[in-house]
Amino acid sequence: GGGGGGGVQSSAGGDAKSGSANPPKPTGSPTGSPDRFGLLGLLSVIRMSDPDLTTLALGTDLTTLGLNLNSPDPLYKTFGSPWADTPPRPELELLLPACYSVQVARCHLGVFQKFQQETLFYIFYSMPGDEAQLYAADELIARGWGFHKELKAWLMRVANTEPVMKTERGERGSFWIFDVLSWERVRKDNFNLQYDQLEVRPQVLRGGGKDGGGG
Repeated sequence: GGGGGGGVQSSAGGDAKSGSANPPKPTGSPTGSPDRFGLLGLLSVIRMSDPDLTTLALGTDLTTLGLNLNSPDPLYKTFGSPWADTPPRPELELLLPACYSVQVARCHLGVFQKFQQETLFYIFYSMPGDEAQLYAADELIARGWGFHKELKAWLMRVANTEPVMKTERGERGSFWIFDVLSWERVRKDNFNLQYDQLEVRPQVLRGGGKDGGGG
């Protein structure tokens, strides 16, 4: 009886050793396709059995997309996108009319002398630092206006009025002041004006005359 029991133990021990030496192999990978990204995975690419995988690995023949690779002209004019159902609209070669190439005449006094007063104010305030601003200021001064440096506004003595007080440095009386916000003249009585507060007349080219000729 004792010998039989020993045989059973020996057999069980032998099975345990053989099981630990040779563990069972897995029946499949977690993805279900072993060696999909290895050398064996190239077989499906070579056989071209999966169209999606073939397109991803080998790409697409550009001629099947409508591209004429032998065309001497640039392809972008006729091929906009591989997902477009229709070709792009052709680019028209248009000629620019000669009237668009006319050079703008330079500023001269002959033109600004024909402008209305409101136009001169608009040019002065809308074109800072431009040559036209200087010509507008010159014409406004020629018409009796003066630019007050502290008020940043144009002013003119009211017509047919005399100063209440006048000295070598200034005068006090009634003046028109052009208000930029309301875009109109505002009368100020008993306004004290110091002559050194007026901007000097700008230096501009005076060729061309009043008929607008010259350049």
